[in-house]
Amino acid sequence: MADDVVLQEAITDETNEEFSQGLKEKKLSWQQLRRHDSLEIESRSLHGPHHGHHSKDMGWSVILRLAFQSIGVVYGDVGTSPLYVYSSTFPNGISHNDDILGVLSLIFYTITLITLIKYVLIVLKANDNGEGGTFALYSLLCRYAKVGFIQNQQAEDREVSNYELELPESTARMASWLKSKLENSKFAKQILLFATMLGTSMLIGDGVLTPCISDIVVWISVVILILLFAIQRFGTDKVGYTFAPIICIWFAFIGCTGIYNFIKYDPAVAKAINPKYIINYFQRNKKDAWISLGGVVLAITGTEALFADLGHFSVQSIQISMCCVTYPALILAYTGQASFLRKHNDLVATTFYKSIPGPLYWPTFVVAVLASIIASQAIISGTFSIIQQSLTLGCFPRVKVIHTSTKYEGQVYVPEANYLLMVACVAVTLGFRTTTNIGNAYGIAVVFVMTLTSCFIVLVMIMIWKTHILLIVPYVLIVGSVELLYLSSVLYKFDQGGYLPITFVAVLMTVMYTWNNVFRRNYDYELKHIISPEKLKEIVANPSLCRIPGLALFYSDLVQGIPPIFKHYVENVPALQSVLVFISVKSLPISKVPVKERFLFRQVEPKELYVFRCVVRYGYMDVQNEQEPFEKVLIENLKEFIKENLWVSKKGLNNNVENIEDTLDGRHLQEDMHSESFEREIETVDKAWHAGIVHFIGETEVVAGKGAGIGKRIVIDYAYTFLNRNLRESDEVLDIPHKRMLKVGMTYEL
Repeated sequence: MADDVVLQEAITDETNEEFSQGLKEKKLSWQQLRRHDSLEIESRSLHGPHHGHHSKDMGWSVILRLAFQSIGVVYGDVGTSPLYVYSSTFPNGISHNDDILGVLSLIFYTITLITLIKYVLIVLKANDNGEGGTFALYSLLCRYAKVGFIQNQQAEDREVSNYELELPESTARMASWLKSKLENSKFAKQILLFATMLGTSMLIGDGVLTPCISDIVVWISVVILILLFAIQRFGTDKVGYTFAPIICIWFAFIGCTGIYNFIKYDPAVAKAINPKYIINYFQRNKKDAWISLGGVVLAITGTEALFADLGHFSVQSIQISMCCVTYPALILAYTGQASFLRKHNDLVATTFYKSIPGPLYWPTFVVAVLASIIASQAIISGTFSIIQQSLTLGCFPRVKVIHTSTKYEGQVYVPEANYLLMVACVAVTLGFRTTTNIGNAYGIAVVFVMTLTSCFIVLVMIMIWKTHILLIVPYVLIVGSVELLYLSSVLYKFDQGGYLPITFVAVLMTVMYTWNNVFRRNYDYELKHIISPEKLKEIVANPSLCRIPGLALFYSDLVQGIPPIFKHYVENVPALQSVLVFISVKSLPISKVPVKERFLFRQVEPKELYVFRCVVRYGYMDVQNEQEPFEKVLIENLKEFIKENLWVSKKGLNNNVENIEDTLDGRHLQEDMHSESFEREIETVDKAWHAGIVHFIGETEVVAGKGAGIGKRIVIDYAYTFLNRNLRESDEVLDIPHKRMLKVGMTYEL
């Protein structure tokens, strides 16, 4: 057979004009023409257009609305940092008046370098079709290099329209070398997955600590926390519109107060823009200056939410709201406080409230309380997004994900995560009771996530963007050294509350590692015990097996081959429905899979057996079964697949390659003798559908195999079993009707 066929002549069937045009313009292999899938004919292209999570053609009215919403969701945390940064940086008071200039200079350059340059201008561009966060970066790398552990990749996956990355034409030698090293090193793959889980765990831990930082009385804080988590079910859309006006007023207050203080007390603080004051600050205070960085870093807490919350909004909307509202307000606020402190060194512990002009005190106080409550919203929303991402990539136990907005994609709510976050936040608030120790813990979580993000960004720069080495080196030296310096400072306070995020991370990492490890082992077991095509034909064609009217759907994780659960079922129940479909639901390392490209079908020969394979592909931000029932969509796509095969058969595209030449030359097409069998298939599927659908779910029990070590037994027999029994069943996630569901029990020795 020829490897490639260029179809140049017109195929003059008016009803298939779009398909004909697509065949003329695209260079397709014969194997691709033979491909049995359910994509619409006009979607058969190797490299379709890139449709991001948020379209590049999004209107400005939508972008501005999202920008307004983002103010209420993304910036509450970083926006309320002026409440406690100076008091945290100078816990023992100010020893030299110029120390204020040194700290102001540190704050200015830290916000500018990390928040504005790194995140807003660089990191946001590393989004995965509009999705942000650690897993989005990991998915980009998975698509470029084969660094995933689950061997469920298929050639057709790259034909999904938004799968292929828009790579620069130049091929960098370093990129090829690094890609080869990652693909051929199991250790490197493990490190990459570990770093992804670590970053995700840190961000979730961040979500626990953020709501706890408040100067309000403990029990009042607890009540407020419970109310805050209770309203999450209404979704980011409604929460954002509710909170945005409050945060906008907050930014107006702190910005105007900053201008007032700057003019009234000491306009000379503007000279802090000179970085020499940072050097002088370290020369005077040495170790104490290094320790005080743990307070300065609180000025950028919440910055990681810009990227984690990206899926709820868009790149442009966050860039607009940050550059036009948040950044100017913060710089003015810190500058005004510094100006005030230059004249009132003794009031550093209560800088924010003491610097408020008299008439504005109570209005600002009320807004400050509300803003403090809202501050945690950024991390809570980000936590929902990254949990959904890690869930679909097999790195998190099954939980329910609810799509909360019909207008904006990516806005999700996870009930179980919301409840557990609430319990953890209340426990931390009651346990610590002071914001000082919580702040120390918070700093570690924040800087750790930022440092890991920088590591991923460097990989993206080298492998995907193919950035010149002369640009990568300054980024690593400047941003990397600054973040490592901050990390060393916050780790110094490990015994003063810094152990808390490490504890959270240890628990979350254990859960994620356990689930992912057993998930991979389970997949490998099924892969080693698949039923061969010959064995399947033998089983289905067995005359002692009764074929009854109806349609049977067998579910498994395998994308190739028939799972062992099928043989186990037939051995115990010698009856099968007239039509069989083996379904695998898998996630691709992209944010969303277009609905028209979601189902990928194969038909097992001979056709008289009526056995099909179906791979249902989702992106990590897709919400399953959010509109029509899954089984209805499945049957419609199955019938469409059969119709497409019928059309291809009638056009003679399933003949030998030599006959393709006749088609290209515009010669007469012969009617395929098997077209009647295809029409009969549709009729059979319809009858089976109306006779009744039965969903077969594998209720597999996994146990450690004979001779397994104690560590393996603990992970599989105890940790995984506990998680599996106390979380949602797979049928709940897939929304399978219980009345038509049958669970088949089987034990896997891993």
